[in-house]
Amino acid sequence: MRMVSFSLLIGGGALLISLYIYFRGVWQVVPSRRGRIVVAIVLAAMAALLMLRGSIPKDGGWIAVAYPRVSYTWMAILLCTFVAVLLGDLVRLGAFAYRRLSPAPPAVDVARRHFVAHTIPRGIAIGSGLLSGYGIARAFDDATITELAVKIPRLPSALDGVSIVQLTDVHVGPFIRRRYLDRLVEQANALDPDVLVITGDLVDGSVAELGSSVAGLAALNARYGTYFVTGNHDYSSGDLEWCAFLESLGITVLRNRRVSIGDAGGSFDLVGVDDWSGGRRRGGTGYDLDAAMKDRDPERAAVLLAHQPTNFSVAAAAGVDLQISGHTHGGQIFPMTAMVGLAYPYSRGLYQAGDRHIFVGRGCGFWGPPARLGSTREIAKLVLTV
Repeated sequence: MRMVSFSLLIGGGALLISLYIYFRGVWQVVPSRRGRIVVAIVLAAMAALLMLRGSIPKDGGWIAVAYPRVSYTWMAILLCTFVAVLLGDLVRLGAFAYRRLSPAPPAVDVARRHFVAHTIPRGIAIGSGLLSGYGIARAFDDATITELAVKIPRLPSALDGVSIVQLTDVHVGPFIRRRYLDRLVEQANALDPDVLVITGDLVDGSVAELGSSVAGLAALNARYGTYFVTGNHDYSSGDLEWCAFLESLGITVLRNRRVSIGDAGGSFDLVGVDDWSGGRRRGGTGYDLDAAMKDRDPERAAVLLAHQPTNFSVAAAAGVDLQISGHTHGGQIFPMTAMVGLAYPYSRGLYQAGDRHIFVGRGCGFWGPPARLGSTREIAKLVLTV
């Protein structure tokens, strides 16, 4: 029911964007009435396709794979076209403002009128195609490597320079399969990490469907091991089955518990919590920082893995030096890139509050539209220093 409601919301949003594109772009680019009717029918049909997405069962065979590929690819094209039309409107607005602010009414400029009436609409059509191609290409090329130093005064000097590589929000599913994941593994291993963490939303589908693709994670190689915490999508994909499967690959799953990273020369606590959504599914406990931090030595440095970048102030007060999160995708694609900060004050990158930090990764994959526009895919390497 939740997925159906979400699909209706997405489809409704697509319909509103389609109306904007139709009246501000199509109306001027497509000269014939018949052509505009055809475009209107296509826009309405694809919005309906998105609305029905939640009614398709995940175990629906080839339809369960083809349906999201078609509907979400359309969504990517729609959003990129929206950006192109919006840019065209901004140019028109600039021209209008120039005329209004001129000290004297300008003479009729035939060339300018031709530019506004014909060149801008053609530019919108070309721009939408270019933006769509660029955005989709950026979703499938190599992830950007972000390397940052994070100062943690309580870190033992023996661990000065220890590195944590983050993979997050891969979303193995309709578009992302074994080859895509294998390349992420290659990139992550090339960073020579001491610790490798996967901070949720790894999959969008069952172990039976996606296990052969995710099995490539067994090749991840880090000095102190690879660790995983759940995200909201992992719950809807079968968290118990996936956690057991990941453990079989040699990946340690942290469900409201912690482990010690290091050796006799020095160590710190790596704390992992379940996603907030877990408390609403299958009777799970969800996020439980108290359980994960119970009886911990407060003098030890602590790094928290939590899928959603929320509750940072509480985590910091509990003794967490660094929180590593994902979930937001950095907005993934405009205009969400400009809006994500309204929902999440910590939306992407590294933030500091006193001597505490939170890092929010932009994600290694994508969800929904197979595009990245304004927020590239990312693998983060965090180097901890004293």
